[in-house]
Amino acid sequence: MDDLIDFDRAHVWHPYAPMDSPATPLLVASAAGNRLTLADGREPIDAMSSWWAAIHGYRHPRLDAALHRQADSMSHVMFGGLTHEPAIELARRLLDLAPAGLDKVFFADSGSVSVEVALKMALQLQRGNGHPGRTQLLTLRGGYHGDTFGAMSVCDPVGGMHQMFTDVLAEQVFLPRPPAGFDADLEPWVAEAQAVVDALDDTVAAVIVEPVLQGAGGMRVYPPAVLRWLRDQCDAHGWLLILDEIATGFARTGEMFGADHAGISPDIMCVGKALTGGYLTLAAVLCTADVAAGIDASESGALMHGPTYMANPLACAVAAASLDVLTESDWRRDIARINTALATGLAPARELGGVADVRTLGAVGVIQLDHPIEVAAASAVALEHGVWIRPFRDLIYTMPPYISTDEDLATITGALVAAARRPR
Repeated sequence: MDDLIDFDRAHVWHPYAPMDSPATPLLVASAAGNRLTLADGREPIDAMSSWWAAIHGYRHPRLDAALHRQADSMSHVMFGGLTHEPAIELARRLLDLAPAGLDKVFFADSGSVSVEVALKMALQLQRGNGHPGRTQLLTLRGGYHGDTFGAMSVCDPVGGMHQMFTDVLAEQVFLPRPPAGFDADLEPWVAEAQAVVDALDDTVAAVIVEPVLQGAGGMRVYPPAVLRWLRDQCDAHGWLLILDEIATGFARTGEMFGADHAGISPDIMCVGKALTGGYLTLAAVLCTADVAAGIDASESGALMHGPTYMANPLACAVAAASLDVLTESDWRRDIARINTALATGLAPARELGGVADVRTLGAVGVIQLDHPIEVAAASAVALEHGVWIRPFRDLIYTMPPYISTDEDLATITGALVAAARRPR
């Protein structure tokens, strides 16, 4: 075990960490249900769903069976000029679940790549519709959409993770941060946002936002009415509305998609993360027939993107099985149960010094501190309580697997409160 860790530390990069990191990663030997089995024998609950993806936990029998079944016929085949049943069936399931009007599906490699594809769709449509000067995106401060260049350009340029790249990214237009909380007063924000919109030239192609929950930008919940206002603006100005549902999709917020809280439909929607239940990397971009027609009318005559592993059969097969498991469950009741347990279990954190806010939405629970977190120290405290977490910035949070029992959730919330209680 020591040899493996030593090699890892000497040669393997980890996300958002220096190569010469003082932190030693934990070696995972296996995983089942909502628990990781570490090489030293500890079995913590994974309160992160492996970065919000493993909603059914690990080694789910139906997902395992789908993967094995597909591997017995073919693991991969190019999607250029060919097609296959797993992709067709997954597209069918996605369109059945999606907000009304979404009619076409483009399969991508990852969430960040799906955002790149969505931005290309918007730009190509505007060219196809005779507006080649519409090359900018309008978005919200506080947002996060991925680590590739197009996606970085629509992340928060001040408080986000990509400030060092500002000078080389496409220049986009940012609306103020939306007000915090589902029931927040919208009028002051609308006045500020309207002033930004009124000052725009005819250069905007689309609006892109994470609906109702800004994820890696700060786990901020905002009113669904913001989405309705943005939908109205897009309709009035000829912009497309792109919803990044990579983190919010598949019931995480209490509705199947974040858009459902507002009762709206986007023109383009990105999904990923939980799409395959955490088994394989896969994302999808859904759009309306009008968007597809506009793209076909552009000078290229086709959407100019085509990943090598587009619609990988293994990923599509396990994704279809994951959606079946979700839709055949009483997911709305399960998410409400999880939300109640999170709200109850995290409530004691409100009384702790250094805690700025405690909030929940669906199967998301957040303790926000008034100071930056020592990530390794907070994670170690949670691990002592039998829970794996990965805090960031000033946030100690959980997005647990949907299979988590009430006892599991009590353990998770207890660990988060203990991590928040740790003195600076």
